[in-house]
Amino acid sequence: MSLTSRSLARAERYALVLVDMSVGFTDPVQSALGTESAAVVAANQQLLAYFREQGLPVFYTTVAYSEPDQARIFREKLPSLEVLALGSGMEVIDPRVAPRDNEPVIIKHWPSGFFGTDLNEFLKQAGVDGVVVTGMTTSGCVRATALDSLQNEYRTIVVRDAVGDRDAQAHDANLKDLETKYVDVLSLQQTLALLAGDD
Repeated sequence: MSLTSRSLARAERYALVLVDMSVGFTDPVQSALGTESAAVVAANQQLLAYFREQGLPVFYTTVAYSEPDQARIFREKLPSLEVLALGSGMEVIDPRVAPRDNEPVIIKHWPSGFFGTDLNEFLKQAGVDGVVVTGMTTSGCVRATALDSLQNEYRTIVVRDAVGDRDAQAHDANLKDLETKYVDVLSLQQTLALLAGDD
């Protein structure tokens, strides 16, 4: 028997959270964690333009390690994470979606942008009740951040065109699961229309 799933009501005020749009995830030439990301970058550029034009809050997350005991079991499980050493350049946000001075870049050590960080406090200070989640990768850090966004009582949207994954099947499966049980998964155009109140 299939689950009954509804679309969430529109939030009063949204923040944009770009998850791990760093060189380590957007450049497959430089990083084993990376994947071809031109379309994802382009979608994020459009969302950034809208949020900036409207004066809405924008936050970034990036994974960066400076000590061996940071997320040591996660790093044991996935040795490719070692490329994300602080100062390596792999943790730097892709220049195509570079943050402005007033857009915080939150360093994290685990998949979720919320876990062990100040993201929830930043969102509360910004007075938002909704979060638009984008970035890399769909089946990992995007999913974890979207779930924690819901668990912190934010009306959450994952933008289908603005997230990417090295594994196409994992990308599709996780978007389907997220949409069924946890958040709204919308196209870029649907998201922009909703933000503008045109839904």
